[in-house]
Amino acid sequence: MTAVTSSLSEDQRAILALWYEVNASLSAYHKLITSFGYPQLAWQAKVEAWKQLGIHHTHLKRHEQPEQTLANIDKIQQALIDGRYGLLFADDADYPAQLLQIYDPPPLLFYRGNSARLHQAQIAIVGSRKPTAHAQKITFDMAQYLAQAGYIITSGLAMGVDKRAHLGALVQADPDHQGRTVGVMGTGIDVNYPNHRDQLFTQIVEQGGCIISELLPHTQPHKHTFPRRNRLVAGLSLATIVTEATIKSGSLITARLTSEQGKQVFAIPSHIDNSNAEGCHHLIREGATLVYHPQQVLEDVNGQLDYDKGAYRTANATNSNSNRSNITQTSDAIETNSIKSTSQQLSSEIKPARSTVVVPEHLTAIYEQLDWHGQDLDALISATKLAPPQLIGQLMELELMGLISEQGGRYLRV
Repeated sequence: MTAVTSSLSEDQRAILALWYEVNASLSAYHKLITSFGYPQLAWQAKVEAWKQLGIHHTHLKRHEQPEQTLANIDKIQQALIDGRYGLLFADDADYPAQLLQIYDPPPLLFYRGNSARLHQAQIAIVGSRKPTAHAQKITFDMAQYLAQAGYIITSGLAMGVDKRAHLGALVQADPDHQGRTVGVMGTGIDVNYPNHRDQLFTQIVEQGGCIISELLPHTQPHKHTFPRRNRLVAGLSLATIVTEATIKSGSLITARLTSEQGKQVFAIPSHIDNSNAEGCHHLIREGATLVYHPQQVLEDVNGQLDYDKGAYRTANATNSNSNRSNITQTSDAIETNSIKSTSQQLSSEIKPARSTVVVPEHLTAIYEQLDWHGQDLDALISATKLAPPQLIGQLMELELMGLISEQGGRYLRV
């Protein structure tokens, strides 16, 4: 592992110094790197040299106080030593290669939990902070199904759909499939926002998931930090699913960024009078793929994987060429290793997509009552009005056909 967990090299300290002094401004950081070539040269440059580049006056003021910068770096290094979080730099082998393909990759990532999740195939699920009960269930079931199929569920740790997506990915009967989620923060890695997210953060980390942030520790939420988070959610993922969103939802930003990165956007339809789903209907009208079952997502995304093995480099050549010089120099080596490891992992983890489900007519009613979360016998008897022997017989037929499974007394689709 090359991820930073304790001591920092001089180059890494210089990167942190710049990141602190420009207050995590991507444009200012890349302007300095482009102009000076190396982080240490940029940091050692005089304030007047920064001023000539048009660097903002607040950044210049911090650059005039190197002792404060060094004190903050020392605090970060102590936190690394204490194990409060980890740190990945863009030239680390453990830095997620897919982020190097976006237009403005962060030069570093703070993380908590299992950073290996960042290298596994991810699907983003995003949506409203105030979803309907139906959307919450769909989100949870989608996440659970896709995680069970081998994917990592990535979202933004917000209220509503994001939370349900993370929880759905965490609820897995098979211990080998637990912790399959990545949460991207819109605050510093040590800021629990909102306050009651602490329990979710802890659950993700303890079960083997990962939480990341490009922002400096102690960074509080701001209206500008969440769109930044959304580009990382899109950048990490092979595709994005929007399960329910209003027309002004931030989820549409994630969907737009996903599309701009050349990836597929999926949207869940709803009733036409559901104002909470206007964003999804807008996306579908604009060309997003309508889906109503997670297997449809698997069929499309799995179909991309064979293409990605041979065309990953060329498909992202335009974005890759636009990345700043200090990052693109490391991209080729990281990309090659990442594609190789991702391909090996996917071949062993991702279940092959099944053809369209064909259910015999006499079993259709019971099959339509089932979902991917599971129903017990009492609930099914109440819903179908079937006698217990008849119901059990039909469930056995569906199970023998490989269309459903029974787990802990609950029947669910597979």
